[in-house]
Amino acid sequence: MSLRRSARVQSHPRTVENIDAAEVAAPTKKRGRPGKGSKGDADSATPQDAGSTGIDTSVAASMPPPPTTPNKRRKVASSPVKPPPITPTPSAIGFMTSSSVLRPTYSTGDIDDATPPPADRPAEPHHTNATLVTPGGTQVQPTYSNFEESPSKPTREPTTTSSCLLDEAVAHLLNVDSTLKPVLDKHHCRVFSPAGLAESIDPFRSLSSGIMAQQVSGAAAKSIKNKFVGLFPPEDCPNGFPTPAVVAETSLPRLREAGLSQRKAEYIQGLAQKFVSGELTIPMLMNGSDEEVMTKLVAVRGLGAWSVEMFMCFGLKRMDVFSTGDLGVQRGMAAHAGKDVAKLKAKGGGKFKYMSEKEMLERAEVFRPYRSLFMWYMWRVEDVDVEAVENN
Repeated sequence: MSLRRSARVQSHPRTVENIDAAEVAAPTKKRGRPGKGSKGDADSATPQDAGSTGIDTSVAASMPPPPTTPNKRRKVASSPVKPPPITPTPSAIGFMTSSSVLRPTYSTGDIDDATPPPADRPAEPHHTNATLVTPGGTQVQPTYSNFEESPSKPTREPTTTSSCLLDEAVAHLLNVDSTLKPVLDKHHCRVFSPAGLAESIDPFRSLSSGIMAQQVSGAAAKSIKNKFVGLFPPEDCPNGFPTPAVVAETSLPRLREAGLSQRKAEYIQGLAQKFVSGELTIPMLMNGSDEEVMTKLVAVRGLGAWSVEMFMCFGLKRMDVFSTGDLGVQRGMAAHAGKDVAKLKAKGGGKFKYMSEKEMLERAEVFRPYRSLFMWYMWRVEDVDVEAVENN
């Protein structure tokens, strides 16, 4: 009996104790975050695998995968040094004087116009030095026949010419303030260079473009301008832009099809009517005094002081324009005066946060009659990007 029982035990060596020992010895799987292949493994599990664990196969198939902890993105520390804010002034000016993409060969007085410069001609700080385009397409050059002379003095011809106007203006700025030399040496102002003064400009086109650019991005303004030109047949756009007479006769709903708001459509139509009625004329813009031109243009709905100042400076190429309402100019003047513009900005101070209007006017007064050039260099003191002004 003992031999038979021994044989049976040897033929079945797996006992309950042995099974329990094997199961205890088997390593247990730790619960943790699933790896990259966990989802694929869970999807490939069969009902047979689920049944071996003692779980009903239908329940196992409907069970969602275990939750995972989402990855948290590491926050990248921002640079402690922030660059000075970029004023929108240059891009707005660039758009006001930019050429139409529909007729790129038309000479509009754009700062990047490749039209060869004409022969040297007289130039004068208090008059328009750009050639203006009339609604009929005629280009009118300055004559300088009505200088602001004393009644006791006869009218004289200017001795300054377009080839030396910038040199004389730079010399005047240095004579007044020699500390400007580093910024003058570093940056060349093409706006008032011989090439810049050789450009021609369509006043109606430029002023209308300025209205379109108000409170919208540069891309949106460009789109609106192109759609506006596309509203009219080519014969109504002899210079690449519709004439004032055509725009004045166009209904407001039609003008709004270009993407203009109701108010902007009214502004542009009103501006066109001013040209048609003779309230705004090419001779006045060409030969009128700075004060006269300013008074006539700010009376037009939709044209504020800043828009007119930029048009007179960069469009008409008048040399003695100064804008106290431009934040970039204000900031540059404060920095040039040795003020900490970062602290001034932090303190606030409303519109004139960097320098009061009275102080700005007093400091700029000594740079007459070349305050336009002084204003341009005040943008450059704080490295304001004026590439749009110079090359666009």
